[in-house]
Parts: sequence; structure tokens; C-alpha cells
Amino acid sequence: MSRRLFSTGRRLIPALLLALVGAALAPVTAGAAGTGDGLVVHYPLRQSGGTVVTDASGHGRDATLAGDATWRGAEGLELGGTDGHVRLPGNLLRDLTEITVSVQARIDPAQASPYFIWGLGNSAGGAGNGYLFTTGNSYRTSIASGNWATEQTVTAGRDLTRDVWKTLTYTLADGTAVLYEDGAEVARESGITLTPASIGAGTTTENYLGRSLYRDDRYFMGGLRDFRIYDRALGAAEVRELGFLTDAERAERDAARLDLGDLSGVTTDLALPENGPYGSTITWRSSDESVVSGTGTVTRPAPGSGDAIVTLTATVTSGQSSVERAFTVTVLEEPTDAEKVADAAAALVVHDAGDVRGNLTLPTSGRHGTTVSWHSTKKRVVTPTGEVNRPRPGAGPVALRLTATVRLGNEKDKRRFDVTVRPLPEREPYAGYAFSYFTGEGYPDGEQIYFAASEGNDPLRWTELNGGEPVLTSTKGEGGVRDPFLIRSPEGDKFYLIATDLKIHGNGDWDGAQRHGSKYIEVWESTDLVHWSEQRHVRVAPDTAGNTWAPEAFYDESIGAYVVFWASKLYSPDDPGHTGNTYNRMLYATTRDFHTFSEPKVWVDPGYSVIDSTVLKEGGTYHRFTKDERAATPGAPCGKYIVQEKSDDLRGLDYELVAECIGKGDTTNPGISRGEGPTVFKSNTEDKWYLFIDEFGGRGYVPFETTDLESGRWTMSEDYDLPDRPRHGTVLPVTAAELRRLHDTW
Repeated sequence: MSRRLFSTGRRLIPALLLALVGAALAPVTAGAAGTGDGLVVHYPLRQSGGTVVTDASGHGRDATLAGDATWRGAEGLELGGTDGHVRLPGNLLRDLTEITVSVQARIDPAQASPYFIWGLGNSAGGAGNGYLFTTGNSYRTSIASGNWATEQTVTAGRDLTRDVWKTLTYTLADGTAVLYEDGAEVARESGITLTPASIGAGTTTENYLGRSLYRDDRYFMGGLRDFRIYDRALGAAEVRELGFLTDAERAERDAARLDLGDLSGVTTDLALPENGPYGSTITWRSSDESVVSGTGTVTRPAPGSGDAIVTLTATVTSGQSSVERAFTVTVLEEPTDAEKVADAAAALVVHDAGDVRGNLTLPTSGRHGTTVSWHSTKKRVVTPTGEVNRPRPGAGPVALRLTATVRLGNEKDKRRFDVTVRPLPEREPYAGYAFSYFTGEGYPDGEQIYFAASEGNDPLRWTELNGGEPVLTSTKGEGGVRDPFLIRSPEGDKFYLIATDLKIHGNGDWDGAQRHGSKYIEVWESTDLVHWSEQRHVRVAPDTAGNTWAPEAFYDESIGAYVVFWASKLYSPDDPGHTGNTYNRMLYATTRDFHTFSEPKVWVDPGYSVIDSTVLKEGGTYHRFTKDERAATPGAPCGKYIVQEKSDDLRGLDYELVAECIGKGDTTNPGISRGEGPTVFKSNTEDKWYLFIDEFGGRGYVPFETTDLESGRWTMSEDYDLPDRPRHGTVLPVTAAELRRLHDTW
């Protein structure tokens, strides 16, 4: 195999680049904002050391530095994101009916959410309780009289660019809030009814740089300089002095920021940016279009012809100012077919090969355009396409070998996998239920996975497990998990738990979560419901998706795979910033192992927003329950309630309506004020079905029941004792041994 083909090489940083980056990180020169009249505090944050942070306003309101923080002199204060922050004096907002707050900030690319850049106010019980703050998420500033639900916000509607210095300024006067970025207005909001002086009636005891007023939020990670508070709203011209960049400065900074990565051994197309973080446009020209085009398309030299060296030149333009920057690109010659085949074979994987309990994913294509075929030493147990026929209950495990043959042209290579297939479990009757759920964004640990176990076969009586504390917690993605869905494999002895990657606690930014939210789901697996695998962070949604909410799954026997479905807002491909208006629809993908997923397809799209589908199969009919996400109006009287449909094809697009407005009460049938997150299951002991509906903003889950599934008529259960605060989750029938294990373990 060619050593050059797959070597990442050493990153080369020319001296010119170092000089340009140094210039880009030089302090922005701030004007005096007029004469400096009205300064409440001013912290330049350019000290060489110490824990006393000097106030340069002349008022002597020095602050205190704590935690992981490093003084960088003229480059400002660096906060490490663990516990570093500046504690400001109290009562800085007293008597302020107007305000300007400005800071220069550089947000580290690794900054986790949610976070405050600065926050002024009070907290109670670990939550903000009247405050004013700025965050780079959907670049916004909010003023609140209580917690996040009381926030009045002005927002640019987009995240701030990370790892570049930005001057962020907020003004509020006469009910109008204005947000500026680098001295230019980016957002304005009227109708603000709060003033800084109204927060805590003038008493604010928790005023911070780099720290949120919500205990469980992240600390700020990055650089801060030149923090100012004024007792008046600066005019646009004054704000411009604080952080305005000329066209020449913008072009120079964007040129310095250009980084194409390691260009010493290029084998794939290059991503050539068209815009810079400071607003410049970037065009490219190549010294050899046949090897690297001006759009980044790479055509590698033929095998044996040698590597090619190309110069790419970027022209960075802002207004009337332009700067050029050149990059030397070494494009490696094409590997031989033999090298491609060997690399493709090495990249193959068979998940869970040592403990097979279901169908396997055996890919038919690999890297470099190779094809893959499979041979099994025991085709009756594992077919060449991955279907698994497990030994009968009580038999021993079966060992076999799978061999992959990878081909390209006249070349081929082989890769062998030793596989162990477990025998089927004995079928046991169900004797109870397991309940997985989360408890809501109103609690610091509410967006994690909780478990409860039923009292025998009574689905309306529950015992909280683990003392009412989370059983599974997220360490990936946004750090919060919601809407857990628990599914048993068709063979019965493997479980998958999938959940939404989302944290709303402490920020309440539902709009941002649907524009720039996670495209991943979180996955755990188990063979006994108490010992769980490491968390997997798996992407399933397309680039056009703004969110990936409430994933669920159902096994489709017709394809021998699970159908995984979720809600996403889909934006136009020509709207990469997701700034337009759109709506949630249900998508699905298929998988055999919750590692590898097919390309997603739209499943439910009535032309308006729907979320939270769940499925139950009875006989040969699939019953689907979905939340109508529309606001309840005369034109949509069933908005915010559940719709029931049915079909004989799980993945079909033409489900028949059974009922709508499920959960909405009437004079003869009590109901709930609104509903989402339905979970549906059949009784273990009788022909009765239960539908738990999450009354969000109210009681959480409320159980409904019916003895006629086809009718669509559901009645609220009269006597029940659910866990404390259960939100969108799953009820799963379990055996006596599984129920006992849940109780005993937790």
C-alpha cells in the first residue's frame, strides 16, 4: 500500500500566516463613545495578572476573577470553560431606565451550549430569577423578570461565528432594544416592557462575565475584552466607534482566517469558502484547473505519473478593499486499484459479530467505488446478505465465518470476520411494564433518562427507579436527552433506547433548536434492560434539517429491519443558514443495527407541522398516532392534540384517518388542555389498549384507554398513579424476570 495515500502528514503553517493571524487577533481599538459619559463600569480586561479586575470607569467598582482563566495582556482575558469567570459588583443595574452593554468576545469552537457571555441579575434554586444577558446562540440578548419563560428578546436569528473577535453591543431605551455586531445594527425589537432597574427592584447580586445565572449551563470558553456598561443607550454613531471595522480591516482579517487544512497530500475535493467571518466575499483561482479547479474540485494524477503541485489564490474582498492569499496544494497521484481495494477491505466492519442476535448489515459497496460480496460458512444461519436464523431455544451458540470479497476492476482483496450467533430465548409471558421518560426542561437534570417499573401487570401503578434520579445521562451532543423510546428486538432478547439530542433548560430557545439543532439521535443498547452500552451519537437527518426530534422505531418484518422515524423542520437547500420559514414533518430511515442508517425519506407531510409519531401493530394493521402541531384555531380545532391513522403498510404514505382531537375532552369525557408525545401499548392481560399523552405545560403524562382500537374513541383513565413529572417516553411490556431485575437493580 502506498504510504502517501493515507498519511495525514504534518500541518505546515507559513510565517506569513502566523503574521496575519497575529494581526487579526490584535486588540480592536475602541473609541471613547463620545466623551465616555455615562459609564457605569469599564473593564478593559488587558491586565498581566492578578485576581482583582480593574474598573477603568473611575468609579472604583473593581471585580474579581475566579476559576480557570488566563490573562493574555493586550489580547484580553481567556476563560477555559470549566469554572472561569469574573464576578462583578452588585446592584449595577440600580436606577437604570436605559442601558448599553458592550463587550469584545471570541467564542471558542468547543463552546458547549447553553451559555452566557455575560449575565446581570439574580438567581434562585439554580435558575435565573430576573436578569439581562447575551449569548452567541442565535446571537441574542434577553431581559427577564423571572426565569426564561419571562424573557423579552432581541435576536439576530443566527449563531455568532466562532473563533473570531466580535464587538457585541446591546442598547435598551424607551421599550426598544437594539443589537449590534462590530458596530453595525443586526436586530431591533420594540415593545420591551422591562427596564434594567426593574430587575430585582434594583438589587442584583449575581453579575458575571463568562458565567450563566443558571447553575447547569456551561461556562464561557474563549476570550473577552473591553466590557462596558453605560447608564444610557448609546447612539448608532457611538456604537460604531466601539467596534466598527473598515473594509480593509475586514478583508485583512478574513484573509488571515483562511485555513484549508493540511494541503501536503490532498486526495479529495477541497472546501473553498466563499465568505469570511467578517463579511468578506472570497473568490479563488487555480494555477492548474485540470488538477484543482477554482471551486475546489480535485482530479488526481494517474497512477505512476507523480504528484501535482498547484497554487490556489484567494481574493478576499470587502467593499472596495481586496487582499490576496496564496496556498500551495500537493495533490497525490491516484492509488492503484490494488491499493484502493486493500484500503476498502480494511475499512469494513461487522457490528456485534461476537454476539449476534438479529440481522446484520453487510455492505455491498465500499470505499473508492469498490463492490463487496459476502460468503458465509453456514448460510442457513447467516445468509450472504446478512439475514440471521438463530438456533432454537436451549441450543448452543453457532460459530461461523463471514468473508468479504472486495473488488475493483481486476483487483480483489478479502476480509474475514468470525461470528457467533446466539440461540433464541425462550418466550415468556409478559408480567408487567417498564417506563422510560424524561421530566422536562424546567429542571436541571430533567432532560435525562428516567425509569419506572409497574406494580405487576397494572399499567396505571408505578414505582420510580433509582430513587427518582436519572438512570442514563448524556455525555454527547447538546448534553441533554429527551423523548426516550425503548424497543424490544423481534427475537425478544435485545433492547434499544433512542432519544432526542436536545437541551432546552436554561435557554428556552425553541426557535434556535429548530433552525440549528442536532441532526443526531442518541442510542443505547442492552440485553437485560439494566446493563446499557456506551452512548452512541448517530447522525440520521439531512443537511436541510433544522432539528431531529422524538425518534421512535418499529420493526418491519417485510424488510427485516427497523424503521426509525422522527420530526424535522426541512429548509430549502439554498438556505444553508436556515433563516426561512418552514414546518416539521416526519422522516424515516431504516437500520438493522442502529449503527448504519439508510438515507432519510419524508413519511408524514400534511402541509403543516406534525411531530411525535408512534406506532402500534394489531393484527395486520399499523395504527399511527401523531401530534398535530398547529395552534388550535377555528380552522384547525384539533391543533395541539393527537391524530390516529391506520394502514397495512408501515412505510406507506397513504394512512387512513381514524380519529383526531384525541385527548380533547367534552361534556361526557374529561380531557387535557393540550397533548403531545403519545405512547401506546396493549394490556398484557385483556383486550384493552392504553394511550399515554403528555399534557405539556400541565400534568405531564395522562393515561387514556379503549377496548376498541379501531374506533378511535379514547377515555381518560379514572384511577392512576404515574411517576412524578413523567414527560414524553415509552411504556414497554416486560417479563416477570425483567420486571424483577428492574426492581432489584434500581
